[in-house]
Amino acid sequence: MNMVALGRVVLTRREHVIALEPRGLGLLGLTLRYPYEVRDEQPYFEDIPQLKLPKDMLDLASHIVKTKSGHFDPSHFGDRYENALTDLLKKKQAGEKIMPIRGAPPRRVVNIMDALRASVDAERKKAPAPSTQARRPAKKKVGQK
Repeated sequence: MNMVALGRVVLTRREHVIALEPRGLGLLGLTLRYPYEVRDEQPYFEDIPQLKLPKDMLDLASHIVKTKSGHFDPSHFGDRYENALTDLLKKKQAGEKIMPIRGAPPRRVVNIMDALRASVDAERKKAPAPSTQARRPAKKKVGQK
């Protein structure tokens, strides 16, 4: 009949409205949003200026989308976190000692102001100190104005 039924279900300590629709031999439930959860998009995008794109850029974008499009195959995707966690639990259950994986060393965070100060200090140490005679104006010869 091309219709859905509405129902209520509690997930993570909150009641949600769901739409139930027949799917094969079972039912498919889709959670719906309450009105306060649905917001107008205008305030979020109002500061984005309208752009007039050249036709060749649009043609290029269309070409890329057409050549990269394909049928979605969910078997190409998996939950890597869940798989790693399952493997870890199996190892622990088998009595293996679990050692933390050593990743890359933590990245060195550089404070840009400290780096600039160090650079200025290094330049000051390299350059010879200007002599006091270089700062004084040259003495005028007799007869010069």
